[in-house]
Amino acid sequence: MPTLILVRHGRSTANTAGVLAGRTPGVGLDERGAEQAAALPARLSALAPVLAVSSPLERCRQTLQPLLDARPDLPLHTEDRISECDYGHWSGRKLAELADEPLMSVVQQHPSAAAFPGGESMRAMQARAVDAVRDWNGRVEAAHGEDATYVMCSHGDIIKSLVADALGMHLDLFQRVHVDPCSVTAIRYTRLRPSSCGSATPATWPPWRRAGTRSGRTPPPPLGGPRGGRRGRRRRGRAVIAPGSRVDAP
Repeated sequence: MPTLILVRHGRSTANTAGVLAGRTPGVGLDERGAEQAAALPARLSALAPVLAVSSPLERCRQTLQPLLDARPDLPLHTEDRISECDYGHWSGRKLAELADEPLMSVVQQHPSAAAFPGGESMRAMQARAVDAVRDWNGRVEAAHGEDATYVMCSHGDIIKSLVADALGMHLDLFQRVHVDPCSVTAIRYTRLRPSSCGSATPATWPPWRRAGTRSGRTPPPPLGGPRGGRRGRRRRGRAVIAPGSRVDAP
């Protein structure tokens, strides 16, 4: 089956402001996020993706645009099922404010039981994203063969839930996985099981063929993603995937 390259959108204006954007319209990349997106074609230069799939939200489309400009023949598809989690009434609120909500501890410690007021549950979020990937795996393999590679640009919680699924982790453990803005995460799917292949710079890409350096960053405030860009180190049992770094599966 195909290899999936998951790209989280670059740093957004909401990340910088410490706001849980959710599906709020008009949230785009900030200056740093635009720089991260501009570097994406070089980071993926060793790959030959057959197509790209994007969340419908603006920040994901902006992240993929430099790659599409560099590869004008690369088809782009929009997939609603990999859109950001529907945070309902939490959308647009400050993360610092949400930290005091009783539900936040459930989101962090027992996410399979968390459902956002006026929004969706985290179980439903993961289920739709996994269904989307399985469907796209089948479409890509049917059209391009089992060794094909394709790119999918989505959001932090979506990508974390997909990595958890690939590793056979319960959703309650998915907060141990962390993805930075514009990080690149590879998942190889086979007939029997998927496996997470990590993330890497152009010099160490593909991560399953060449060794890289272990690097990451301190985990961000809960939900909505970090403010992006810095590197730290692996802490507190989390698998940290930073732009341009390799981290083995947890």
